[in-house]
Amino acid sequence: MTSTIDQRLKLATRGTVEILQTSELQRLLEQKNNPRAYWGFECSGMMHLGFGLVCGDKIGQMLDAGFEFIVFLADWHSVINNKFGGDLEKIRKAGEYFKHCFTALGLTRERGRLEYKWASELAGSPDYWERVIRVGKSTTTQRVMRALPIMGRELKTIETEAASLFYPCMQVADIFQMQLDIACAGIDQRKAHVLAREVGERLGWGKPICIHTPLLMGLAGISMLETSSYDEDPKISQVIAAKMSKSKPENNILVHDQPEQITDKLRRAYCPPKVVDGNPILQYYKLLIFPFFNEVVIDRSEKYGGNLELHAYSDLEEAYRDGKIHPQDLKSNMARLLADRLGPVREYFHKHPAPLEEMRKIESSTQEKTSKYDSA
Repeated sequence: MTSTIDQRLKLATRGTVEILQTSELQRLLEQKNNPRAYWGFECSGMMHLGFGLVCGDKIGQMLDAGFEFIVFLADWHSVINNKFGGDLEKIRKAGEYFKHCFTALGLTRERGRLEYKWASELAGSPDYWERVIRVGKSTTTQRVMRALPIMGRELKTIETEAASLFYPCMQVADIFQMQLDIACAGIDQRKAHVLAREVGERLGWGKPICIHTPLLMGLAGISMLETSSYDEDPKISQVIAAKMSKSKPENNILVHDQPEQITDKLRRAYCPPKVVDGNPILQYYKLLIFPFFNEVVIDRSEKYGGNLELHAYSDLEEAYRDGKIHPQDLKSNMARLLADRLGPVREYFHKHPAPLEEMRKIESSTQEKTSKYDSA
């Protein structure tokens, strides 16, 4: 475990896009040896790179910095958001599969103070529901509705189930019920966290520090023509709409994909020559590769200049913008690097195939039911 305040602060803020607030985080580290942090996950679908690596890397960094970390398996939140049609049995099997994925990625109790907790554990306490009600009474319906994009709902959605209004109130209550110092999430959940800070201050519960990470793009990249409305800021809305998603298998890479699958998926990814903005392959280099290697080698044929040694992401971006790297070279090297990073996950599920096979059956049955419904 890293011991100095500066080193711990550096680990906690590494790879983030926003901290609410950095000064509060530093003060917390000065006052507590093992602050409590969490990340909440709906239990559905297969684990993709944005989920497994972006979230997983951040959780690992928090453990290395000495935080007590709770991976919160939000089973009842998943019911509200109609995951697997609200089937709790399937939802909980997905949560167990997530545990195996994180273990395969190196997130174990041997690494630090890691704990898994189900939302249903909190829901069994009357005190929890008192908190949910107090949260609801301390804010307005309009304010809660603004936080609904955490569920993947568009701001302009009109026909929303009444149960959806419980979701932001529950997410806020989760933080205080578990007596957390820090809430971690992707930047798409910012509104819910700001609501938690507002409500916590209003009710005298304190304000959680919020650590927000970037959203990993899907293979299709960011479309400038995207018309979905997930945020008042059009740029943030585009980023949320373009994120890698469990619900879009054609647009993601899974943490246990085989090397040939990774290669095939990347081959079809959006990656125009010399285009940097909205390019998912470049973002993968920036978020998933360069932070973990002192040097990245781009293997190329001698015909096209030979191997290229790079020590910073900015060098790669500049070279690509100038046309010095071909899209195919960018993709093929990303496939190689990702396959290497994900090798331990493939090895883990080769030895423990049951959780992955179970999830594949659940996914297959869910898709089959959806297909029958669509064709009816």
